[in-house]
Order: sequence, then C-alpha cells, then structure tokens
Amino acid sequence: MASMSVLIFTVIFEISSITQAETEETFISAIPAIIIAVYLVGRNAAIVATLVAAAAGLAAARILRGQVPAEDWLRAIFLLVSGFMIALVFHRLRQDVSRALEIAENRLSAVEATESRFRSVFERAAIGFANTNEKGELLQSNRRLCELTGYSEAELAHVPLERLVHPDDRAGVVEALADQGRSGTPFDAEVRLLKKDGSPFWARLNLSSYRSDGPLSESAVVVVDDISERRAAREAMRIQKERLDLALSAGRLGTWQIDLQSEVVTGSDKFWEILGLPGATSRPMDELAAVIYAADWRKLAVPKASGPTTNYDVEVRARRSDGTVRWVALRGREEQYNDQQLLIGVAADLTERRQTTLLRATVRRRERILIEQRHRFSNLFSVVTALVKMVEVPGNSVTKFKEDLVDRIRALEITHTMISRRTASPILLQDLVVQELLPYLKTRTIRTHGPDVVMSSGAAETFAMIVHELTTNSVKHGVLGGSRGRLEVRWAYALDSDSEASADVVFDWIESGSRRKAKNIGHGMGSMILGVNTAPLIGHSSKLEIFAGGLRYSLRLPRREIES
Repeated sequence: MASMSVLIFTVIFEISSITQAETEETFISAIPAIIIAVYLVGRNAAIVATLVAAAAGLAAARILRGQVPAEDWLRAIFLLVSGFMIALVFHRLRQDVSRALEIAENRLSAVEATESRFRSVFERAAIGFANTNEKGELLQSNRRLCELTGYSEAELAHVPLERLVHPDDRAGVVEALADQGRSGTPFDAEVRLLKKDGSPFWARLNLSSYRSDGPLSESAVVVVDDISERRAAREAMRIQKERLDLALSAGRLGTWQIDLQSEVVTGSDKFWEILGLPGATSRPMDELAAVIYAADWRKLAVPKASGPTTNYDVEVRARRSDGTVRWVALRGREEQYNDQQLLIGVAADLTERRQTTLLRATVRRRERILIEQRHRFSNLFSVVTALVKMVEVPGNSVTKFKEDLVDRIRALEITHTMISRRTASPILLQDLVVQELLPYLKTRTIRTHGPDVVMSSGAAETFAMIVHELTTNSVKHGVLGGSRGRLEVRWAYALDSDSEASADVVFDWIESGSRRKAKNIGHGMGSMILGVNTAPLIGHSSKLEIFAGGLRYSLRLPRREIES
C-alpha cells in the first residue's frame, strides 16, 4: 500500500508538472518512487512502477499538448533505463542483505544452541564447575558444586574461593589465584574443601585462566572433583602395602618380576640382597643368569603348553660374589598383562632351612646308627656266649679251646669293624657275608655263592646290618646255634629285567634242618632292619618265612641303589 500510494502521488505530480510546462523534472521525480517500490516490494514492483511512470508522463504530454516532444521521449527512455537498473541493483542488494541476515540468524541460533548445551553440561556435570573474577570471587557455580559444598548458587555468588579451602591448604590456592592474573599457569592439586557445616572433604582442585571480552578482563575456571572415596581407597592401599612390605621384610622375602619379551628383571632390594647383587630397579636377564647355576636356570623356562596362568615353585642355587652358594626359592606365576608375558612372585632364602634339614637328617641318621650300635652290642654278647658254648674242647685241652675261641672272637671283631668303619672304597657283597659267617664256617655246613656284586661303603654298611641281624637270629634260634642243619646264602641277578646292568640283585638266606624256636620275629629293632612289617633299611620286596626246622629270607637290591 505504501509503494502504491507513493506511485499514485508520483503520477499526479508528473501530470501537474506537465500541465505547468515543467517537463524537465517530470520523469526524474519518478525515481524515488521506483526506489521505494523496489525496497518495499521487490524488483517486479519497481519495474511496474517504472513503466507506469513513463507511460503516465508520455500519455499526459500527448493529451495536454497534442504531441510528445522528442525531449520527453528521451526522458522517458532514460527513466526506463534508470528504473530497470535501480530495480536490478536494489534487488541484488536486497538479496545480499537477506542472505547476510539469514546467515547471521543461523549463527545466532547455533550460538544459542551451543550456549544451551554448554549450560546443560555445566549444570548436569558430575564434577563441580565455577568461574571467578579477578578478585577470586565465585560468579557462577553449577549444581554439583552446590551439592558438594552444601551452599546454594546464590550463596556461593561473590564468595572468595579461598574461603572454601581448608586453612592448612589455603596458602597454595591463594598463590595460584594471584598467579592467574600474571602468568596464567594452571593449578592442579589435592586440597581439603569446607562444606557449609564446616566439615572437610578431599577434592582435586583445578584452576585455569581465560580471557573474557566482557566487563571482566581476566577470569578463572574452577573445577572441583570429589576424591574423598578415592583418597580413602588409596590410603587403605598405602597402609596395606606398608603392611605387606612389613610382612615381606619380617619373612625375609623379596618380590621379583621377569618380562620374558624384553628380558628385563625387576625386583625389590631384598630380592637383590638374597642373590648377593646391589640394589637396582631392574637388570637384564644376563645378570640374573650369571649368578644362578646353569643347571637350575632351565627351571625358569616357560612351558610351551602353558595356560593363561602357570604357577611356579622352583628352587635354584645362586653363587654370590664372595663365593658362597645360597639356595633360593622362587614362587610365583606366569601372567599375561597388556600383551606382556610376565613371571611375578616372591623369593625366599632357603639356605639356613636346608642346612637345618640336612643337620636334622644327619642327627636322625646318627641316632639310628647309635640305636643299631646299641642293638648290635647287645647282640654281640649273645654271639660271644654262643661261640663259647659251641666251641668244643678238643682232648680236654684248655689251650686249644682258648685258641679256637680267640680266633672266632677275632673274626667277629673284624666283621664288626667292617660294619662300623666308614670307608670310601667299594666292598663286595660276598666279603660282607663271608666276614660275618667266618666264625662258623669250620663248624657248620654253610654254602655261599653268587656273582661279584660291588657295593658302595654306605650301602655296604646298611646291608651288613641285615646280614648281621640274620646271623644273630640264626645263632639264637637257627642252624648257627646248634650242631645240625644247613645254611645256604646265595645272590643272583633277577631274570625279569631287560639287561643285567639294570637288574636287581636277589639275595636269599635259607636255613634248613634245625630250628630250635619256630616263631615269628617281633616288632623290635631286628624286625625294622629286616623290613618284616615295614620297608627294609635297603632294597625292597623283603620277605621272611619261618617254618618248623627252617627259615628263608629274601630281599631285592636295586643296583643303582647299592652301587651309587
């Protein structure tokens, strides 16, 4: 309507000007109307206004003057060209302005949406957010910060941040706030903050400055994360670690870890102390292999068919720099962690324990030997008595009787000495049997036969106890204690083995023709030595058969046991 009114007014003005013979301004006066039309309506309206103005001017000149002068035609053409140009230019400007306004509106909408999202995140964040002015006063605080401190957002407004910090931690925060206006170095620390009721809680406080184009030239962003539970858990872990370290130290245990891919060993100070190495954070595997015996090093190898975790419990020998050898127990497991193949565990020095075990074994062995010695000595009197009784006095000659008795006692002494003496030289099984039976070979029917079987000194000593026990028993109850009967002692390699080198030696003691007292051997020392109800002192598969008028004892001796 406005552009139509202006156009009508312009046409009236043109006609009045032609009536007053003022044709020079007639067509030019239509240009403002064209501009207004293109601005208010658009390009087409401006073109229509141009055509209407030009046609109205020419028609008025034709009617009022009877003809249209050439100057009016030129002015009309000029008006048409100018109007069209104005319509096109202003239309383009209008499009550019509309486009610019549209872009500005879109950007404004994006900014508003971003601000809305930021505000939503700011309010719903799981950690506390706030910003401060150059004085360190809080300006805006989110809901989480209000929940942590117990204040409302209005109560926190313009409250100095340092007032929320525990007095013991306040100095560092004040200095950090002052530094935000100078260097702007970010501040991050664990501090205690105070709630509205005065109770403290641990929080990670982060301060970082930013420049603002608003009325505040400098400001800082405050980030508060409640770490009370995390710190309590960390404190509990610290206490647990201290107790674990104390327990490991009290137990003289060291911790270790081996990375099998990088071949790096890490360990505690106690671990390196056990191995006799100076303390270090880590060492290459070569240094560990240098102190552990080569024969024991393969114990640390990882099985090819190992599962996700493989337990380790091995004992290795380590040679220290001073030449001493220590027994070390490595107990742990294989783990897969972040594509790493690790061996982790603890180490214990077993040297003293092993020495104690060996000492106890030695003591028990000596106690057993002492018991056997006492048993042997007690039997010795019976043997001597039997010798005295069995030796006949030839021709009532006391001298001859003494000589025979001394010879038998000396033979018995030789056997006893052979059993008691520890010697490193090997002994033949036949020598043990013959020496034990030597006092009875001339007066009793005795047959010994078998291959040459070599026995070590330790095995010979033990086996001699069995032969001595059989001899003593025979003197008390069997053929060696009387004038009748026959004794056969034989040994041979077992026929149920693939080769003679690995065959057992089968030992048989057979008495026949005389048995004064046919009864089973009891559960005393002799029974233990022969292995009647338990395993014998040496060998296996012992068997004792006692029958009227005879006795048979058999024993199997593994060659690897008696020759080593």
